Amino acid sequence: MQDSGPSRQAGCLTCFHVLSFLIRVFDGYDCMIRPFRGVFPVIADAAYVEASAQIIGDVHLGKQSSVWFNAVIRGDMNYIRIGESTNIQDGSVLHVNQDDSPLIIGHRVTMGHNVIAHGCSIRDGALIGMGAIVLDGAVIGEQAFVAAGAVVGMNQEVPPRMLVAGIPARVKRPLGPEDLAMMDAGWRHYVDLVREYREGVPEPGKT
Repeated sequence: MQDSGPSRQAGCLTCFHVLSFLIRVFDGYDCMIRPFRGVFPVIADAAYVEASAQIIGDVHLGKQSSVWFNAVIRGDMNYIRIGESTNIQDGSVLHVNQDDSPLIIGHRVTMGHNVIAHGCSIRDGALIGMGAIVLDGAVIGEQAFVAAGAVVGMNQEVPPRMLVAGIPARVKRPLGPEDLAMMDAGWRHYVDLVREYREGVPEPGKT
């Protein structure tokens, strides 16, 4: 019987190095964070990813951003970039199209529960309501509000600081100071919520 000792040892050593690298890169994360075609997700130290979330491939997640229960961020056919202090809430699906449709999400964006965002651009401070769908090539302007359940069509542009709703999504009205304050409070709440989940620190005024 052929002696496979040296080759087996070499294989074990290679596995050890790979596992050590993964532990160093993803220390503290029990979630499904994995490469695709040799490209690993890049997650800022101050970002938070819940254990049931899945992040695959060419994805960058900015500091103080958060990805919540059962969300999927799949940067396989193109890249996904998520800015700082943005929250991707429970059950949301973020994906891309090949060649011409990466997914770009800015800073201080709130993506509500079960949002689908596919190969689009969502600018700083926007709020995408629960169950909304934003399709390929769409552009959501700064501090725009996409209402729950709305469908923003392919290549559609939503102007900054406007409310859109319906299927297909249509502009309903400009956003006022109270709307913008509510949206601002939303992303700040999730930045604070991460602290509770990660460190057990209660929100101010809570026991």
